[in-house]
Amino acid sequence: MHNERHDELIMRIENQKIYFDQVPAADIAEAYGTPVYVYEEQKIRENYRKALRAFKKYYNDFRFFYAVKASNNPALTHILRQEGAGIDAASVNEILLAREVGLGGEDVMFSGNFLSDDDLEQGLRSGVIFNLDDISLLPRLLRFGKPEILSFRVNPGYGRSNVGDYVTNAGPRAKFGVHPDQVMEAYAMAKDAGITRFGAHMMPGSCITDPDYFALITEMLMDLVGRAGKELGIHFEFIDLGGGLGIPYKPDEEGLDIEETAARVAEVFQRKVKEFDLCPPRLMMEPARYFMGDAGYVLGKIHAVKHSYTEILGTDIGMNVLARPAMYGAYHHLYVDGREGEEKRRIGVCGQICENTDYWARDRMLPVNSTVGDLVVADNAGAYGYTMSYQYNGRLRPAEVLVNGKEHVLIRGRETFEDMLRHTQVPERLRS
Repeated sequence: MHNERHDELIMRIENQKIYFDQVPAADIAEAYGTPVYVYEEQKIRENYRKALRAFKKYYNDFRFFYAVKASNNPALTHILRQEGAGIDAASVNEILLAREVGLGGEDVMFSGNFLSDDDLEQGLRSGVIFNLDDISLLPRLLRFGKPEILSFRVNPGYGRSNVGDYVTNAGPRAKFGVHPDQVMEAYAMAKDAGITRFGAHMMPGSCITDPDYFALITEMLMDLVGRAGKELGIHFEFIDLGGGLGIPYKPDEEGLDIEETAARVAEVFQRKVKEFDLCPPRLMMEPARYFMGDAGYVLGKIHAVKHSYTEILGTDIGMNVLARPAMYGAYHHLYVDGREGEEKRRIGVCGQICENTDYWARDRMLPVNSTVGDLVVADNAGAYGYTMSYQYNGRLRPAEVLVNGKEHVLIRGRETFEDMLRHTQVPERLRS
């Protein structure tokens, strides 16, 4: 068994200069300005292929769906479509995004929560796999028709997160999933309604780097749905273990041993399939962070150095650009282009937003000579980075750039002032 740093193709530093794949950070800043999100295409592909090889080695009937909420740029989504991934959609608009990249039907899993009637009707009309988050949704869904294939998201009763309590997506404090005591009832209701094709699903947690945990949570899910399948005579066409495959955010953290994880999960899964006498289902997962997280970065610039109660580097990487630190104390390591070999001391880093939560990195070991004009890189920003960005203080969303070898291309333009005014209107009486 070994732990992986998950870093075979990550951003590199050569002669103190930062490169994204083979492109200098300074070239990206000059071409597109800052702040800007940068993604390494080959890293995304390698992350996906490594995980797929591991799981198919131990259970061949396996497929990944990509949880597109983590990074929804169509160019990035196309990369994972090319690699063979389906799409896990959290909303109707994400179903439409999947269609935009050429995926629909049973290549798309609709896993929204607390859905409106309009969500239910449009989701049903789209023909995707319906994955209901609660038993109460089934009667409402049936008013519009029967889905071709139905899954329930099960809360196995336990969850864990490496990135804070707010993203512990299973267990008693989570808002997601059917209570363990209601699983049998949920599938019995669906069968009685005439639904004949079934799947099962869970959200195991967030950013987990412990293979033992995935074995444990797989066993908990299989005990719940396996019993339902056996007692109700239901054939599960697939069982989806959700996401949760973690990456290390801090330099001293160990990564997930994906080979060991796949082996442990497959052993439990196959044992439980036999125990409950199930026809072997397809095994699925829907990661996003593992594919995208360490393949994306935010490149920004230092615009001011403040000496007050402490030293603060004022950058254009604000909480509006990278929300995770302000939202739940997430950590993103920082690098300063051209200075990584220099002496370091504890310095704070903030953005340009008029909120103290925008003072998002405190007491970081950064180069002592960092100064106005230097480029700063926040790593591990490929998942839940751009998709969580927003307009505030008149600061607009950044551009996105894809790097492949020596090539780089704009895949989303920087917002403009006109974008800030789009869809607004002023009554004529207010103009006088």
